[in-house]
Amino acid sequence: MPLSILNCEQKLAATAPMGHNLIIASAGTGKTSTIVGRIAYLFENNIAPETILLLTFTNKAAEEMITRVAKKFGEKKAKSIQAGTFHAVAYRYLKDKYDITLKQPRELKILFKSIAEKRVYLDVDSKTPPYTAQYLYDFYSLYLNASKNQNFEAWLEEKSPEHMRYAMIYEGIFDEFRELKESYKYADYNDLLLRYRKEMQENFSPYEEVLCDEYQDTNPLQDSILDALKPKSLFCVGDYDQSIYAFNGADINIIGNFTQKYADAKVFTLTKNYRSSGLILDLANRVIQNNERIYPKSLEVVKTGKFTPPKLLIFDELFLQYQGIAKNIATGNPNLDEVAVIFRNNASGDGCEASLRSFGIPVKRKGGTSFFETKEISLMLDLCSLLNNSKDMMACIHILSYGAMIGNSVAKDIYEGLLVLGDGDIYQGLVNPNDKQPYQNNKKIPQLGLFNDFFMTDQAGRFDEFLESSFKSHPILSYPKFNKESALFLQDFYMVFKKLYRQKDPTTLVAQISKSSFYTRIMEMLAKDRAKKRDGSIDNRRKDEALEQINNKIFILTNLAKKYDYISRFLNAMVLGSSEAVQGKGVSLLSVHASKGLEFEEVYVVDLMEGRFPNQKLANRDGGSIDEERRLFYVAVTRAKTKLTLSYAKTYNNKEKTKNILYEPSRFLYEAGMVDKTL
Repeated sequence: MPLSILNCEQKLAATAPMGHNLIIASAGTGKTSTIVGRIAYLFENNIAPETILLLTFTNKAAEEMITRVAKKFGEKKAKSIQAGTFHAVAYRYLKDKYDITLKQPRELKILFKSIAEKRVYLDVDSKTPPYTAQYLYDFYSLYLNASKNQNFEAWLEEKSPEHMRYAMIYEGIFDEFRELKESYKYADYNDLLLRYRKEMQENFSPYEEVLCDEYQDTNPLQDSILDALKPKSLFCVGDYDQSIYAFNGADINIIGNFTQKYADAKVFTLTKNYRSSGLILDLANRVIQNNERIYPKSLEVVKTGKFTPPKLLIFDELFLQYQGIAKNIATGNPNLDEVAVIFRNNASGDGCEASLRSFGIPVKRKGGTSFFETKEISLMLDLCSLLNNSKDMMACIHILSYGAMIGNSVAKDIYEGLLVLGDGDIYQGLVNPNDKQPYQNNKKIPQLGLFNDFFMTDQAGRFDEFLESSFKSHPILSYPKFNKESALFLQDFYMVFKKLYRQKDPTTLVAQISKSSFYTRIMEMLAKDRAKKRDGSIDNRRKDEALEQINNKIFILTNLAKKYDYISRFLNAMVLGSSEAVQGKGVSLLSVHASKGLEFEEVYVVDLMEGRFPNQKLANRDGGSIDEERRLFYVAVTRAKTKLTLSYAKTYNNKEKTKNILYEPSRFLYEAGMVDKTL
């Protein structure tokens, strides 16, 4: 019986009278058991399952709760409960009633751009140009989720008053976009919530009780849906100390104002923590108490026994920190599935991932982009692979697809052409080509039609005035789609191959590739792309930062390469190691946001330096704050059951650029009592 296994506090909350109930469930206090117990209580009081709505932060969480209900009450009764995220519940309701086609944001952005880019702005402020179409789409989405009964013009004036001159044009774009979506019966995620809210406002709500999990992370749009549902009873479960989604529109004031909003509100607090040792909880509470207390709470530790106190590791240098933690894990707990490394910034995740892989430790990464999946690193590894094994067709196609007028299909044609020119060896095809035609005449190129054969015979030298003598009139240049930039790109590719082919030392190879014109030009292109402003122009400061981040990744990879004598062994550790990561085994490498709701026996929280964690830049942005950074720290450390290790580095020393940054310990380490204030 679900109710019988609850402790007194959980049972008191689960059996609360129908009305407006808020359950403050701190980390590890058994909120899932309490929600399942609540559903059991509703069943006992003859509340029909189809009149119960369970709203969760993820569909996986809903499935887990329904599975637990099914074990006691049967699958049919459990699955009669409406359960899922706000979006999932809205979609199920609307698709049965209306003919709508749900579209992903990336698809609808194309439609949005086609409208926005036709607009003409006559009164343009050079210091504040209009938003780009992509930014405007995201900005409007945030408005729909985060605004509180404001029209767009009022919200724009509050958030970006300098853009008020463009307000009418922006609203015209939104109106046309909305009309076009309706004409094609398209809907995005925001449309689901807006239309569902409208339906609930205009129709009788079918629900006796609505249960809302992770209530602290609801945004104003979601909260307005709870209002529109008008349930007889509302059962909200959350913890204000774990509210970490302000960047996505979540408003901590929603949980903070619960008792003001509902006159009959009752607040229950779960204080018994079943997850973490008392030493870990004491540390977490010392830090989080520096935030303003909305609802008083004091956690009681249930876990008994002797446990290791939280440990602080201090390293002289940033990369040594990642290597040191990887070494600790390699020689420590053999059950890697019970170990997690949690980071605040994607760059921290890169260093940890690369170091763990260098020790042969399988990694499951969630949150941010994998170090090995970033364009700069995947390109570098593909170049190393191709220079070691010229028959690696996929590496070659990926590399060549960066060239002007070259996509994947043309890159494949070039690879096959080089095989023809080199009698099966693309190195020979580049450096010592035979006199065969690389692009076979019987292979029609659609752009040329009937002129295909004629064109291919005499165009290889059309770029000679721009090229070095050794690459002039190279037969691979005869492809009709190429322009000057394509030819220069292929010349750089040729130079890399000519200089570095079969270089066996991985450290030398990575270093030489990173300095080559071929690689640096592509990195320049990537940096510019990452530094584009809302109006499409380049922010030079952001471009420099992007290049710095690229160089940091190469620095990490170069350090890893030093451990290997042969390029094949290096590639095996880097490339094959990354494939193990997707098999579901190994150390969990998580951003703080991705760690939410998870727990592990052993947790490492890295890069606890002022400026990195807390992330000062994000704290200063709209929606961010030091309080939220502190809640992120609280979430991170309370993932640990028995072993918690915190770490920071004193310096970052990039010898390649003679750069030396000095770091101060994070304020959270001082607040936790892990660092003496006299240091």
